[in-house]
Amino acid sequence: MSMTAFPKPSEENCFLADHVAILRDSYRHWTGRELVDPRMNHYEAARYLFSAPFAVLSHDTAKDPVFNYANQTAMSLFGMEWEEFTAFPSRLSAERQNQENRERLLAEVAARGYIEDYRGIRISKHGRRFLIEHTTIWNLLDARGVHCGQAARFSDWSFV
Repeated sequence: MSMTAFPKPSEENCFLADHVAILRDSYRHWTGRELVDPRMNHYEAARYLFSAPFAVLSHDTAKDPVFNYANQTAMSLFGMEWEEFTAFPSRLSAERQNQENRERLLAEVAARGYIEDYRGIRISKHGRRFLIEHTTIWNLLDARGVHCGQAARFSDWSFV
């Protein structure tokens, strides 16, 4: 099941509060922690998350998953605007030689629900490599508990 690409988060679409609710609820389900302040309603959380100082991104469940969400920090790191990012196969966020390791990692996440403290090299649109560390990757579940993608959150990165 592939999720449709969303319009860029904005006031007009409540910063994709419905998708952010899935990100939040799934993160809490798997980790027992909060992605953002739990006192925020879904709209407040979505607005905050889009401009947060840490990266959050997600992809759908297509055979070749495509990113369907990225906050401004993630888009900046990868050197892409929303329309390009949400048409980008997530496997291409890793260099070719690292894609097999990335696939194993995502299979582990699919089986376990989430992993923490992942570190790996990613690459921007313009070929700039960066190391992400202390990354949490988790499965996304919709309100019925159906798997609808995977997401990642990281706040530690350095260019290499």
